[in-house]
Amino acid sequence: MNPIICVVGPTASGKTKLSVALCQRLNGEVLSCDSMQIYRGMDVGTAKPTAEEMEGVPHHMIGCIDPAEDFSVGRYVSMADPILQDILSREKTAVITGGTGLYVDALIAGRSFAPFPSTGKREELQALRDREGIGAIIKLLQKVDPESAARLHPADERRILRAAEVYLETGKTITQHNLETQQQPPKYQPLWLGLNFKDRQDLYDRIDRRVLQMVEDGLFDEVERLRDTRPGATALQAIGYKEPLQALRGEITREEAVAKIQQESRRYAKRQLTWFRKNPDIHWLLLDREPDFSAVVEEACRLVAGS
Repeated sequence: MNPIICVVGPTASGKTKLSVALCQRLNGEVLSCDSMQIYRGMDVGTAKPTAEEMEGVPHHMIGCIDPAEDFSVGRYVSMADPILQDILSREKTAVITGGTGLYVDALIAGRSFAPFPSTGKREELQALRDREGIGAIIKLLQKVDPESAARLHPADERRILRAAEVYLETGKTITQHNLETQQQPPKYQPLWLGLNFKDRQDLYDRIDRRVLQMVEDGLFDEVERLRDTRPGATALQAIGYKEPLQALRGEITREEAVAKIQQESRRYAKRQLTWFRKNPDIHWLLLDREPDFSAVVEEACRLVAGS
């Protein structure tokens, strides 16, 4: 049996429920790879599993970062990999669960990133940008990494800063750095399980219902509280948070905000499926409109037993 199982798929497909069931069967623990559930206090809008839904199964990398903090895939890997190693060292099954494909792929590949925390280079670059504008960073990038300077849009300050930071930290262009890490064999060889609905409309209907449940569970109250306590939080620009913020500012109605969350969540699910379908190792478990979840768990366990 494979000690690492990745349960992936679009939002609202039932990943948490399957992961908990697998952990109960296989003496496992959940390691989240969700880029929004990582934040503290952002519970309703991220569909963070409740204590009842966790059913006593340990969950890692959930609610451990302040929403005001910047977060990245590099930082995720640096935090999640030691947890994964610890689960394996205790001879337990690690069930890596979530819909952020970039995070889970980077963790499984064992990709290296420029050092985090930084050695001060990022702060120096940010200070230069603040003094002279992003053009100064682009000018630096044109000297050391002309390919990235030509490829990146001048408005994409985050990636411009990142490309310059990687060069200053490693002496390599970000293109070279990424190519080298992508050519390395994966660090781990998990069993991949994917959840999706047979009919795309059934998934979309499930997403719409879940958004309505979030509203009923206090989504707007959560967003208002976060706005008051962490007004500059980058995380508040995420789907499910930026729309209620617009409503709270009076820019759109509450009903329009709910409709926008539903629409953006459906679009996000489509992007997630596009990402995961590039992975040929995923065993897809396709669900009916009203899934027989016990049958899904049995099929997943059969695949695990054969891995």
